[in-house]
Amino acid sequence: MKLELIADYNCRTGENPLWHPDEQRLYWVDIPNGRLFRYTPATGEHEICYEGRPIGGFTIQADGALLLFQDRGTVTLWRNGATETIIAEIPAEVHTRFNDVIADPAGRVFCGTMPTPERSGRLYRLDPDGTLTEVVDGVGVSNGLGFTPDRKGLYYTDTTKHVIYLFDYDAASGALTNRRDFVRVPQTPGEGHPDGMTVDAEGYVWSARWDGGCLVRYAPDGTEVLRILFPAKKVSCPTFGGPDYTDIYVTTANIQGKDIEGPGAGALFRLNLGIQGVPEFRSRIGE
Repeated sequence: MKLELIADYNCRTGENPLWHPDEQRLYWVDIPNGRLFRYTPATGEHEICYEGRPIGGFTIQADGALLLFQDRGTVTLWRNGATETIIAEIPAEVHTRFNDVIADPAGRVFCGTMPTPERSGRLYRLDPDGTLTEVVDGVGVSNGLGFTPDRKGLYYTDTTKHVIYLFDYDAASGALTNRRDFVRVPQTPGEGHPDGMTVDAEGYVWSARWDGGCLVRYAPDGTEVLRILFPAKKVSCPTFGGPDYTDIYVTTANIQGKDIEGPGAGALFRLNLGIQGVPEFRSRIGE
């Protein structure tokens, strides 16, 4: 398989790659540096299109705008360089930031937050009317999310606990129930920690490994079926994109320098195995 380096902006924490089908572009972020990037495969061009406060994740709105989830619980609408504040701050999150988010079929957004020295992380659900509901507490590091193909289950990653959970998900209400383990990553040297994730058209889970230097594909029963190695220790998140959703884009991070983290640390990669993904759902916040 050919692993292609697409762009190297030396991201401290490259994350949240997301394909924008309207524009036929890929967007991704560098979380702590508040940078938003985009790549156009048709031309090979890539650029920084926004710089500001830290961005823990984003979704694509129904009208094509981006919804940025930032520090202090701030949620910002970004459209063609112009920004509009949707939520100024969340009082309980002013000392931390969002980390990984996903839109659901109804346009809600599940959005996680990082822990602070005083308390654990959380997972919230933001409804289209602006209502914010805490749905999971006691989280180590809130991370990758993904829906089962039948839309009856939601995967949710807690990085520090080395686990990907599976919840029953009710599409009508957005409720999450019946949490159980989908995969527990062995806490052995070199395995790393589960980070961002996505789900392909066959219902297989793709989980990036922070400090594990790889991307792992799991069958719906939790069995590991494929492992792809990267020239970067901190592999952070995968997504599917391209006209037929067979391109896999993967972000990485560079915290300590390439001499320690690997020559590809902080870069965006692409590979194509002929496996198809599905479009992500769009948020409808504020509509």
